[in-house]
Amino acid sequence: MNTSASSWHRFQQYFVRYPQLGFGIDISRMRFEESLFEKMAPAAEEAFAAMKALEAGAIANPDEGRMVGHYWLRDASLAPAELRQEIEGTLAATLKFAADVHQGAVLSAGGRKFTRVLVVGIGGSALGPQFIAQAVTPVTPPLKIDFFDNTDPDGMDRVLGQIGDDLATTLTLVISKSGGTKETRNGMLEAEAAYKARGLDFAKHAVAVTGDGSELDRHAAARGWLARFPMWDWVGGRTSVMSAVGTLAAALQGVDVRGLLRGAAAMDAETRSRPLRENAAMLLALMWHSAGQGRGAKDMVVLPYKDRLVLFSKYLQQLVMESLGKEHDLDGNVVNQGIAVYGNKGSTDQHAYVQQLRDGVDNFFVTFIEVSRARDGSSMEVDPGFTSGDYLQGFLRGTRKALADKGRESITLTVSEVSAFSVGMLIALFERAVGFYATLVNVNAYHQPGVEAGKKAAGDFLKEMAAVLEALPATGATAEVMAQAVGIDPEDAWHMLNHLAANGRAFVARGVTPAGDSFARC
Repeated sequence: MNTSASSWHRFQQYFVRYPQLGFGIDISRMRFEESLFEKMAPAAEEAFAAMKALEAGAIANPDEGRMVGHYWLRDASLAPAELRQEIEGTLAATLKFAADVHQGAVLSAGGRKFTRVLVVGIGGSALGPQFIAQAVTPVTPPLKIDFFDNTDPDGMDRVLGQIGDDLATTLTLVISKSGGTKETRNGMLEAEAAYKARGLDFAKHAVAVTGDGSELDRHAAARGWLARFPMWDWVGGRTSVMSAVGTLAAALQGVDVRGLLRGAAAMDAETRSRPLRENAAMLLALMWHSAGQGRGAKDMVVLPYKDRLVLFSKYLQQLVMESLGKEHDLDGNVVNQGIAVYGNKGSTDQHAYVQQLRDGVDNFFVTFIEVSRARDGSSMEVDPGFTSGDYLQGFLRGTRKALADKGRESITLTVSEVSAFSVGMLIALFERAVGFYATLVNVNAYHQPGVEAGKKAAGDFLKEMAAVLEALPATGATAEVMAQAVGIDPEDAWHMLNHLAANGRAFVARGVTPAGDSFARC
């Protein structure tokens, strides 16, 4: 593997391509032995069987007793008969609504055509639409897009400042399966207040994407919002981009939504039917297992060499880490599984953390994403005989070689171009790889108990903060006194009181140490 001849031989041995899709995967720079395939064959067959059962409608999320159906979103013929019409009907409805907006059949409260869309969501309800917007939205979209993807008031103020007077022609999509997600609820209320402050009827600018009968669904129906589209309990947030969560926002921006779905369906078909050695999704799962010794011992660094794919690492961070980061396996054993994911884009990262990747701690493997076509149209020469795209390719190959020379592992995925079709392929590839890997390590990839635990802890903190504020005297008290008064931890009380003081809801007189700080009700 250290000589040109052996590298060439290994590349030919472990390079797989799907010419009809313009896709290739090269695992030759991963440090595995040929015996890996024979050793892992039984587990891989089990993973293939589990995926087949999942796609057939088996209860693939046993903790919640749910089917898992994101693969049906791009091929409804796979879905149980009772769901097929709903899937196809919802897709058609989102595309028609977007077309009606573009054509002026759906207008703003002032009778003007919409010019912008504001997406209010968090996690998969924002990451998916954000990634699609960055990757494949036309340069001059029919509607520009903005996001409230956190409960940060300063962040929302900045977005509203950028929208400015265009709020009068901004369509707002509120995306929440339950309608009870506080970050999204807060964003909705902030958006509603912004419209009201400008004398605009929020309901005439609002669309809900939510579960049937949810708190948000009832709210939108009661107030006469423009439209409501469903989210289903058999589609998780991190795999929802091909449901109305993603298709509506994408269609409003002029994205080829059906092309996105065709790309995903095409990759599904290849990785559903091909054997282990030719199956790109299974090869990814096996490389993750090999590199991390089946316990996530190495991080995944995602480096797409294309600006438009810069958010892919962030998108994969949720998909991989929320799916695989689990304390218990399916048998109830404590396993603390997971794969950490980080990344940005090439060649930018060659001027950032590639130095450590080459010369520092060897606790990672890289996934390079190569795009064959540099740009639409011809390129100028920036040096005699060389274009900017030539340099980008040179930096990718150079970085890959520099890492390989130091024994650092990498996978290279190649797509012919960045398009709705190819982005659909990449999303589907990683979704299926996550599903396969979860079976290899025996975890439930489709629940997120840690996220729910964090939400509960946040709710407890806010209740306790309300109690602290209620009990806070005008004469002043320390965090320890307030903690004792309401029966909570003194450190928590101190942080609550500091937050209240920083936001004009309490006074503070600083002591020498935190214990000496005195807080008083305003």
